Amino acid sequence: MRRVAITGTGVIAPGGNTPGEFFGNLVAGRSQIRKIDGLDFQRLAGPIAAPVSFDGAQYFPAPKLRMLDRVSQFALAAARQALAESGLQLHSVDNDRCGVFMGTGMGGSQTTDDGYRTVYAQQSDRVKPFTVLMAMNNAAAAWIAIEFALTGPCLTYSTACSSSAVAIGEAALRIAHGEVDVMLAGGAEAPLTFGTLKAWEALHTLATPDDLDVSTSCKPFSLDRSGMVLGEGAAVIVLEDWEHAIARGATILAELAGYGLATDTAHLTKPTVAGQAAAMRRALRAARLEPSTIGYINAHGTGTLANDAVETTAIKDVFAQQAAEVPVSATKSMHGHLLGAAGALEFVVALEALRHNHLPPTMHLQKPDPACDLDFVANTARAVSTIDAVMSNSFAFGGTNAVLIARRATI
Repeated sequence: MRRVAITGTGVIAPGGNTPGEFFGNLVAGRSQIRKIDGLDFQRLAGPIAAPVSFDGAQYFPAPKLRMLDRVSQFALAAARQALAESGLQLHSVDNDRCGVFMGTGMGGSQTTDDGYRTVYAQQSDRVKPFTVLMAMNNAAAAWIAIEFALTGPCLTYSTACSSSAVAIGEAALRIAHGEVDVMLAGGAEAPLTFGTLKAWEALHTLATPDDLDVSTSCKPFSLDRSGMVLGEGAAVIVLEDWEHAIARGATILAELAGYGLATDTAHLTKPTVAGQAAAMRRALRAARLEPSTIGYINAHGTGTLANDAVETTAIKDVFAQQAAEVPVSATKSMHGHLLGAAGALEFVVALEALRHNHLPPTMHLQKPDPACDLDFVANTARAVSTIDAVMSNSFAFGGTNAVLIARRATI
């Protein structure tokens, strides 16, 4: 099994369109959740979300932009960043041994919403000619492969909220087994359309807007939590065979050391302690690390009643007596839940914590839930002396639980 190096990261996210800007706002505790405007959104019970400040016209020429749903725009912009940081010169590598694995839950939501509006609301047959190509779930991965001429494997994973964590983990396995040398992996999601938000509202999993300050509406692990807030964006990382990265003189940001996958089978939407704990244990086993080595956990931490209590218990199950000593934070309290892109974005958060020895907080945790009694880095970021390894949890509707572990780069 070959070691897997991380050599680049790219982010388009609520609160920052670079990893540095994004992480800086998290450390500062700045929530990006706000009321969203628009005539349709007024029909929502709680018109709040965590949107990205992004103008596709600044990234793409008009002819190309017309073929890109917002989700693909995010993905391409994040991929460009990640490749730029990696310093990888694609003309000097074997492109047949380079590929793209991306995750998404909803695909081209805006294109789908627009198409339905045209057909049903406007009673028109004039659907945009590129509707299928813009809306399909594999569009983002395909566009990345095309832009950078990556002719190796190109796959899209859709396992709801763990999609991009699965994409990263599976990409790492391809490198570890020697099938490829370089992979761009991550996820993208752009679900802030009226139709998508209305569907999620019907599930009764979305947070009630806070009467005093809507930016504090997502309250993971808090006694008064009421649900999740949806966000949008993308995160892409460059994964590379360790020796390949060393040979070209790359700066290795961290090592992707562990990936654990386990499935809940009790219910489509209700998480289990056993399934979440199994994914964490398998990631630790793959990384050949003891729980005591983990210096920070970025929790799935959605802010729903069920998930937060179950995840707390699962962490206790895996970390035992050490559970109370491991700092845990739920950054969805600030950037919202990016669904299929959540795992990749939060893995970048964990990587930034590892690189900078700074732990972002779980914001709006004013009323601790006795059932959620870990060290949740409540309300204020924390500087630490050093971290050797970090864990990122991603748990999904449908039961696919995925956990990623990164450790400090050492030769």
